Amino acid sequence: MPGMGAARFRHRGSTQLSATAMEISAIVSHSGMEHAVTVRTDGNAREFAIPSMESGQGSGVNGGEFLLLALATCYSNDLYREAAQMGITLQAVAVEASATFSGPGLAAADIRYRARVASPADASTIADLLRRTDAVAEVHNTVRAGVPVTLVTD
Repeated sequence: MPGMGAARFRHRGSTQLSATAMEISAIVSHSGMEHAVTVRTDGNAREFAIPSMESGQGSGVNGGEFLLLALATCYSNDLYREAAQMGITLQAVAVEASATFSGPGLAAADIRYRARVASPADASTIADLLRRTDAVAEVHNTVRAGVPVTLVTD
């Protein structure tokens, strides 16, 4: 976005915060050319459209893209939350997340994100907001902590 301040952050340590727990889940189901996606937070379910692959087998959006979307979305939403707490007006926010995946089954490397914020606040205040939000972004802190992922079989 033209005229917006920019910042790029890499992990410099994680911050543990206490807050009210939320139960969050995502469901993907696929059959033939039908592809359904539902996300849920504390029982509030929302469905949204994601196309199937052209072959009809699987999602047209891959997991790495969703991971980076989760990082970008989390930081964007958290910028608005933290700005409100700090009394800062945000006119626009854009967040881009990127990573390198070297091959099937390999973890992402070089995960980065950049945020651009338009605001009447001064550059120092925006820099503080960006750092504060980086420290509390939940998805980022989950990835940084290397939380185990467990396959549950019925």
